Amino acid sequence: MAESVHANFPSQVVSDLEKSTKEYGLKVAKAIQNEWFHGAHSNKYLHSQNKFHNLRLYARGEQSIQKYKDELSINGDLSYLNLDWTPVPIISKFVDIVVNGMAQRTFDLKCYSQDQYGVSKRTEYMETIMRDMRTKQFNETAKQQLNMDLYKSDPDKLPETEEELALHMQLTYKQQVELANEQAINTLLEGSRHELINRRVLQDLTVLGIGATKTSFNWSEGAKVEYVDPANLVYSYTESPYFEDIYYVGEVKTIPINELVKEFPHLNHDDLLKINKTAKRGTNRYAATSTNDINKVQVLYFNYKTYMHDTYKVKTNNAGGQKAIAKEDTFKPPKDATDYSRIQQVMECLYEGAMILGTNKLIKWEKAKNMMRDKSDFNKVRTNYSIVAPRMYNGKIESLVSRITGFADMIQLTHLKIQQVLSRMTPDGVYLDVDGLAEIDLGNGTNYNPQEALNMFFQTGSILGRSMTQDGDQNPGAVPIKEINNGQGAGNKLQALIGNYNYYLQMIRDVTGLSEAASDTPAVDSLVGIQKMAAANSNTATRHILQANLFLTAETCEALSLRISDILEYSPTKDAFIQAIGAHNIATLEEMKELHLYDFGIFLELKPDDEEKQVLENNIQMALSQKLIDLDDAIDLREVRNLKQANQLLKLKRKKKAERDQKMQQQNIEAQGKSQQETQQAAAQAEIGKQQEMNKSAMELEKTKNHLKIEYMKQEAMLKRELMDHEFEINMKLRQADNQSAMSKEKEKDNRKDQRTKIQASQQSQLIDQRKGEKEPKNFESAGNDSMGGGVEMGGLTNN
Repeated sequence: MAESVHANFPSQVVSDLEKSTKEYGLKVAKAIQNEWFHGAHSNKYLHSQNKFHNLRLYARGEQSIQKYKDELSINGDLSYLNLDWTPVPIISKFVDIVVNGMAQRTFDLKCYSQDQYGVSKRTEYMETIMRDMRTKQFNETAKQQLNMDLYKSDPDKLPETEEELALHMQLTYKQQVELANEQAINTLLEGSRHELINRRVLQDLTVLGIGATKTSFNWSEGAKVEYVDPANLVYSYTESPYFEDIYYVGEVKTIPINELVKEFPHLNHDDLLKINKTAKRGTNRYAATSTNDINKVQVLYFNYKTYMHDTYKVKTNNAGGQKAIAKEDTFKPPKDATDYSRIQQVMECLYEGAMILGTNKLIKWEKAKNMMRDKSDFNKVRTNYSIVAPRMYNGKIESLVSRITGFADMIQLTHLKIQQVLSRMTPDGVYLDVDGLAEIDLGNGTNYNPQEALNMFFQTGSILGRSMTQDGDQNPGAVPIKEINNGQGAGNKLQALIGNYNYYLQMIRDVTGLSEAASDTPAVDSLVGIQKMAAANSNTATRHILQANLFLTAETCEALSLRISDILEYSPTKDAFIQAIGAHNIATLEEMKELHLYDFGIFLELKPDDEEKQVLENNIQMALSQKLIDLDDAIDLREVRNLKQANQLLKLKRKKKAERDQKMQQQNIEAQGKSQQETQQAAAQAEIGKQQEMNKSAMELEKTKNHLKIEYMKQEAMLKRELMDHEFEINMKLRQADNQSAMSKEKEKDNRKDQRTKIQASQQSQLIDQRKGEKEPKNFESAGNDSMGGGVEMGGLTNN
């Protein structure tokens, strides 16, 4: 490894004016060049490039074969070896498994407005819902009795508990400005073809252990994301995997002269000749693979982070008002000044520079335009580069591939040894005892010849032999043909080499954490649960790569979010950009106009993979089979991308379904009770109705009786009245008769009295005459003419 070189950077404790000079910028560029490019054949930059180049060759299965030749050669002599030296691309498979598996893991971009206005809107919305939740009963009563709608939100979608409200805020609530920012970032990512950049970054994180992107802004194209090759990076020393404490960072680009002129039009012909002439002399120290193209130069682009002073002269006028005037940081008011003073604020700032390597030509040094600053911490500034190395320690970077290159070398050597053993293996043969064949008489006067014996042996596997010679002695060639096993020793060697090969292959799996279930087709007899556990362990072993990629993507999205402000405020492509966003959602056009006033938090929500989706689907199916949720609930659950939120929603849906079922069961019980009560009431009412009808009938009967009785009485009264009238008439007639009789009687009495009076007068007169005449007494009684009789009885007539 190349030794680190002490680089003399210029002091940052100088005035802002001095920092802005090209002389200061040249000192910075030369210090970077001295740190990374010091040494003609061995320097920090070349070491980094060679290391990354070798790792990429291993990942492609194209590593150098010289080490294998040195291992198998004798004093450099390979004349007795006829081997295929092509490397076994064993690492390529593991790299492809990791990269392709993670490239399929998509994510959703989530923006949350974290400025005061956005937070207040979110809080106000939440408090409105909570107010409606707490006053729901009162609002319903007011709606039913007073026909007044007091709800501020939709009552049909109103959460019932605070847990449901929290889930509603996570899943449903979204401000228009947040949607606008999400669409703007997605549009910029699509325009930069971020999907392809992301795959290259994943490849770098797996192979090299470091990934980088660059976010830039120009007037013609706006904001865009660019891929950065880590082999071309230069940066200040850091021990952080996230490179947040570096104060300079840059990259080396090989650029054709014509592109250089277009990018830096201030370069004249003499400058280009000088650049071309001096750059060619130091080409080999700035690239691991130098080219002979004289029309290309290597340019160091870099960002340098320092600080600056925002200095203002505050002047007080006669009316007591104050006015702030921007000044240089060297401005100092006199001590006796009473009407003005100085205020100063220290802020980080970023300078952008470009230098032709191998020369002292600084072609760019200026304070960065439209620096990226978080609105929550305006004193901090971001560089244009986003870098992450998840396995960095003491400045050294480790990768998945760097762990297993040694085992890949052993696998390659084992493969070459297997070729050696195979090349020296000979087929099995037979031993033929010709003398033994000569002792065999076939019985037809001919002997057993060698060709016939071999044909018989190869076709039938049988041979003929004699244990005794013709002379009666023991025949040593009783078995004239014997097999010769030439490959027995070579087979043992081959088995040992294959075992060695499998051992190192298993070592790669153990070191990387990629199990056989993830890297190969699982064994037929392995259980499904064991396969899933092994695959899950493999995902866990490579989780740091996925997390590093998500961190880099989130950093890129945050940088784009800040760049959007630049587009909306300064870029001439502002209208076209807004229209491109508005093509997705017209409602966001108005929000886009004030997007630069907001401060957003960027989060990446990783979509569940097939395994996690299957787990969720199993939970949904189980809940459906047990009737814990409805089909509509299952549809809503499948729409949730976040697995944790989906499980929370599943719990909530299950709880609400249980409450609904319990409420429905209670309603059914109440309905049954009510039905029974209504049945009983109906029976009671029927009985009452029956009794009422009976009573009514009785009453009608009684009424009829009474009516008849009344009629009878009326008739009776009428008859009695008629009888009484008749009796009265009779009585009147009788009375008249009595009266007539009495009158007649009185008349008779009067008549008789008159007669008597007359008689008395007559008699008196006669008496007087008698007295006068002194005659005899005269008898005045009639001779029976004045007596009544004859049986007439007046007793039957009564005087009423």
